[in-house]
Amino acid sequence: MTRGEAKQVKAHYQGKDEDFVIFVDDLPTAEKWKTDKSIPLAHFVSSFKIFITHKHGAQGPYDGASKQALENEFGTTNDDEVIKAILEKGTLQESEVFGERQGTKNDSMGSRAGH
Repeated sequence: MTRGEAKQVKAHYQGKDEDFVIFVDDLPTAEKWKTDKSIPLAHFVSSFKIFITHKHGAQGPYDGASKQALENEFGTTNDDEVIKAILEKGTLQESEVFGERQGTKNDSMGSRAGH
């Protein structure tokens, strides 16, 4: 893996009015959970925060899902129940994320260069 590169796993669920996303830390454990519900969600769910993407799929801008959006789509506002539904009915997606470079980008520009 290249320096600054990381893997990001998310579960995406396309609802009738919104797209919902949660982040997962451990893809193999999440896949195993689908057949073995005795595995606690805390072992592989990154944070118990549910995001919506305003119908932009899994790549859209992420905003926290409102209680009303959860109630409309899943019939409950219980985060655990909604996360379980997203994991069961949604798709797990893994992507590579590159961290931003630190420091100056071009030291030869203007007054930043030593003369």
